[in-house]
Amino acid sequence: MTRRVPLIPTLLVAIVAAGCIAAGAWNLQRAKFHQAELQSYQAASRLPPIVFPTVPLRDNELPVYRHATGNCLRVAGRRTSVGENQAGEPGFAIILDCVTGAEGPGMSVQVGWSKDPNATTSWTGGLVSGEIVRDKLTRIRLVAATPAPGLAATAPVKAAVSVSPQQNRGYALQFFSFAVIALVIYVLALRKRWSENAASPQ
Repeated sequence: MTRRVPLIPTLLVAIVAAGCIAAGAWNLQRAKFHQAELQSYQAASRLPPIVFPTVPLRDNELPVYRHATGNCLRVAGRRTSVGENQAGEPGFAIILDCVTGAEGPGMSVQVGWSKDPNATTSWTGGLVSGEIVRDKLTRIRLVAATPAPGLAATAPVKAAVSVSPQQNRGYALQFFSFAVIALVIYVLALRKRWSENAASPQ
């Protein structure tokens, strides 16, 4: 007896499986990209200190995780971000936006940590050193090496990416598993159908 394979269901399963395999392969590529990104960040943290940028930079030029020193001429704004202290306790990172000159992007400085989101400090500007990290509002900010008066030190800066290589590899494994499961289920369904057809009276 000829075992017929239904065209449309087979095509649908093949498309789903191919899509899962493609998504898995893409995540493996992203894992390599994020691994290289992490390595570049770790290398940047070991480079000599620089002056905090006072001119606009393209995204690929941002000196993320470099040690730097900047001069806050005047504090122009204050905001907070979720953060941890050196003991890993959750709270708020206190960020001050500074004027650095008549022109330029200015400078944002993470001056310390507090349990109180409304915590204040007497620090009004001056030279400050620390490590550069990304900032959602101003693209980069300087995490001060020592906290401002009245605040505690924030957790040490750790190089990070949006999705870790381990997560990308986990996603890839999931997608590959989905592809295998879809194919196995479909083959079992076909075998069951063929068995039922063979057992039915002709």
